[in-house]
This record gives sequence, structure tokens and C-alpha cells, in this order.
Amino acid sequence: MKYDMLLLRFGEFTLKGKNRKRFERTVIKHVKSKLKAYPGTSIIEEYGRMYVDLGGNDHHAITDSLRKVFGIVSISPVKVTPSVADEIVAASLGFMEELNPQQGTTFKVNARRVWKAFEHSSHETNHLVGAPILRQFSALKVDVRNPDIELKVEIREARTYLYYESVPAVGGFPRGSNGKAMMLLSGGIDSPVAAWSSMRRGLELEMVHFFSFPFTSQKAKDKVIELARILADHAGEVKLHLVPFTEVQTSFTKTGQDNLMITLMRRSMLRIATQLAEREGALAIVSGDSLGQVASQTLGSMNVIGRATDLPLLRPLVMMDKSEIVKIAEDIGTYATSILPYEDCCTLFVPKSPTTNPNLRIVEKIEASIPELPEFIARAVEQTETLVLRSNDDTAMPDSIQEDWF
Repeated sequence: MKYDMLLLRFGEFTLKGKNRKRFERTVIKHVKSKLKAYPGTSIIEEYGRMYVDLGGNDHHAITDSLRKVFGIVSISPVKVTPSVADEIVAASLGFMEELNPQQGTTFKVNARRVWKAFEHSSHETNHLVGAPILRQFSALKVDVRNPDIELKVEIREARTYLYYESVPAVGGFPRGSNGKAMMLLSGGIDSPVAAWSSMRRGLELEMVHFFSFPFTSQKAKDKVIELARILADHAGEVKLHLVPFTEVQTSFTKTGQDNLMITLMRRSMLRIATQLAEREGALAIVSGDSLGQVASQTLGSMNVIGRATDLPLLRPLVMMDKSEIVKIAEDIGTYATSILPYEDCCTLFVPKSPTTNPNLRIVEKIEASIPELPEFIARAVEQTETLVLRSNDDTAMPDSIQEDWF
């Protein structure tokens, strides 16, 4: 079926009163960035709603793109007709003819008269539209409670909209509407899901990834760049900070405290992320921790690690099962990249028996025994490389991992 427009419905931010307009402007900006790929499209705003004039473009492709926009809860492809009774009836008959209902299909008409000057009430319009449909399509049966097809007729002054399906979208808050945070992005399954979950709640994220050449390969680095690119497809744009971590990491190997290696590394990562946050104006740090999943994610470990920063440390996955996290990763498109066998610095340096309940006093004493540590951390921040990845960037996957893709 060829549609004229898409009806976009907003999410929970519509309850925000005086802030509603700010949220709506943010969604519109995000939608416009997505529509750049589809010449001829345009946006039509009405109170509490937004329509996209398809301009002759395929509605499937645009719907699939816009359902990723944070703040939109559902999308309906719409046919448009003038707000004149005879033309509404004729358009409704044409609509049903294109749907081609089979024998036994149930339906109802659900009319809504927004334009009160229209000559028929909503109830009258139900009969006005439904009766000729029943006469023309003998295969149909009326079911007002649970119909197979619910033809919605929305009458407004400028035009009338006809639609029946609703495609679920991501929902949440518009991108960046709730502030900025730094995201600790590894090459695993969890952190991209934590990033997407945070962005869905309106956080603007800047990604921070730690690499340790020669212990980690270029392929591992490119894998993370690809994950950030996938996340940019949801957020519109993502800034990725690539932090050289070798000097910091190797300083801990000389302490003789292998069981505390991950604790020490993660505390330094938080210190570096905190300095980057201060530089970039971010107010929190986000991680992909899930309670009890690994030794560094026990309550004791998270307590000691988290004390390395004064910024709020957000853990959106903390109470989620692995199966739940994997399902989201598959849905948002990060899973296939996350499982590529190129390991990050944390994975490669996992000790045989990592402590699950580190002692803060001992950890701080070990850190104090490395007088160069603050200098190493400052140098890592100074040497950080920053990339900006955008959703409309058609750049292919880096060559170094393309050969092993899937």
C-alpha cells in the first residue's frame, strides 16, 4: 500500500508540562537528521503529534529509520484525504480495497472528530464510514472489541488521516535531553547495551575506550569503533575517546598483586574518565556492570572501584540477567560485533583468581606505592584520540576486521 504520511507519537515526556516544548524540539531535530537521507520528505507539527510527509518515498525504509529515534513510542503509516464526508467515505473504501480483507476478517471503524466544526459526530462517522465498507466487502464481519482491522479515521480541519497499524518505536526521552555522561565502552556485549539504555533515557553519551598496544590488537580497537558507529545510528552522533592505557596497565603488573589487577585497572579507568568528563562537561559516568556477573562486579568490588571517582556512577544493567542483555544487544544490532573474538585490555589481563571482595585500604596502599601513577593517568588523558561518528556516515567497517566478519 502506498501511504502519504507517517504519524509519530511521542512518549512519556509529553507529561512534563512546561518542559514539553523543549523535548519536542529535540525530537524534531533528531527526526530531521534522519530524514536527510530521504529527499522530498518534510515535517508537519500539530499539538502532541508530528507527521512526516513521505514525499513519494518508501514508508517502510523511513519507518525503520525513525523507530530508532528516542522519544517516539509508535509510528503509523497514514493516508490523507480532505475533511469532507463523501471524500472520507471514498478514501476509506479505497483503503480497505488495498488491504484486501479475506473471508472472516473482523473490523471496526474508530472515528475521532478533532475538528468540532465537522458536520458529523465521532459516533455518526463510525456508521457513515462503516456501513458502505460492509456493503462492499462481504468477507468482513464487525467486532468492536478485538477486531483484526481497526480503521482509524482522525478528522482535523486541514485534513483527515486514515490508518490502522501501529509500529512500536524505541520510546524513552529525546536524545541529550537529560544531560551528558561518559560511557566506559568495552568490546563486549554489556557496555553497548548500557550505552543504548542510557541514551534512551535522554543522556548524551561520549564513549571512552581503553586500549593497550601491543597487548590488544588493531582489530580490537576497530571493533569498538564499529560498536560506536552502530550506537551513532541510534543517537545521530557519537563522540569516541580512545585512551592509550598500556603505561597505566603495566605499572600494576609490577606490584605482585595479580588478584587485584582488575580492581586497580578499573579504578584508574574511572579516574581517566573523570578527567575527560570534567574536560567535556559531563556530569556522570556510565558502565555496563551487571551485579555478580564477574569478579569485578560483585557488590564489594563495585564499592571499592566506584570510590575512585566523585562523579555519579550509573549502572543501567546492574539488575539484569545476561539473557535479557543479549536480547537487547540483538535488537539494537550490536551483538554480532560484540562477539567477534578480539579482546580488550580487561579481558586479556584477567588473573586466575581475581578477588571478589577487595579491601579498600590495601588497594589504596598499592596505588600509593606507584608514585608515577598520577603522571601516567595524566599522560593517558593528554594522548587520548577522539573520533566523531555520525548516523549518516556510510563508512564501511574497518578493513582490519572486515576479513573476519561473521
